[in-house]
Amino acid sequence: MEKVLITGGTGLVGKHLCKVLSDRGYDIAVLSRSRHIPAEFPTYYWDIDKNEIDQKAINTCDHIIHLAGVNIGEKRWTPHRKQEILNSRIESTMLIFNHLNKQNTRLKTFISASAVGYYGSKTSEITHVETDLPEDSFLGDICKRWELGVDQFNTPAVRVVKIRTGIVLTKNGGALPKFRLPAKLGLGSAIGHGKQYLPWIHIEDLCKIYLNAIQNTKMNGPYNAVAPEHITNKEFARKIAKSLKRPFWFPNIPSKLIKLLFGEMSVMLLNGNRVSSEKIEAVGYKFKFPDIDSALKELNK
Repeated sequence: MEKVLITGGTGLVGKHLCKVLSDRGYDIAVLSRSRHIPAEFPTYYWDIDKNEIDQKAINTCDHIIHLAGVNIGEKRWTPHRKQEILNSRIESTMLIFNHLNKQNTRLKTFISASAVGYYGSKTSEITHVETDLPEDSFLGDICKRWELGVDQFNTPAVRVVKIRTGIVLTKNGGALPKFRLPAKLGLGSAIGHGKQYLPWIHIEDLCKIYLNAIQNTKMNGPYNAVAPEHITNKEFARKIAKSLKRPFWFPNIPSKLIKLLFGEMSVMLLNGNRVSSEKIEAVGYKFKFPDIDSALKELNK
């Protein structure tokens, strides 16, 4: 039985991914910053700040899925918070890399989360593909440096895959409850001009893409993990209201208010790119939820 070590395995995506992989017969282990927590899967300790990691976790895994990183949308982007966001991605990657290099391991695949923030956050009619350059912005720079750290794992023996993820939709937690709340109150409306694109993916599709990254040896390099459907913020908000049988008539939420509430982080709400899913589909992945209607139907059950 092949062993998969997951960093960030106690997070929103990590918990779901652990179950998906376990159900497919993989032996799952998790890296955690807490030494003593109730856990469904074997848990090993690591501390990024202290540069500590349980070497047994590294020695015995066939695949590593690296999801760990401070939530980029959780707090305002103060200078200190920006550094936290960057360090949580770069230093955690380096910690794993340095410990892997201490001795020979049986590692076959290193799969890392990344984000469609690689392409920045500017509303336009361009559809971004994996060969595009990163945008010169905070989001673009974080993803570029994150991925450069991941590329160090690439050797003839180790295949490296980078999953550039859009907004993850799930029943419990994440972005969807925040989008649903205004609609539930009968205040469904678009943010800003509403024309910004919102690259999204159902959590089930995202986890299956990680599974494919383990199983499909043709997968190398970056892949966009976004649904094939391109949808604007206004269309998305309207679909949510419709799925909840709520009205959609409220005036757009003004950009000035969003900037006041969220500061620089407001760029994530007020702008958005179209992102292509063609590369992941070209290696044989078929989306279970290719459009927002099918996704919301399942998520509202």
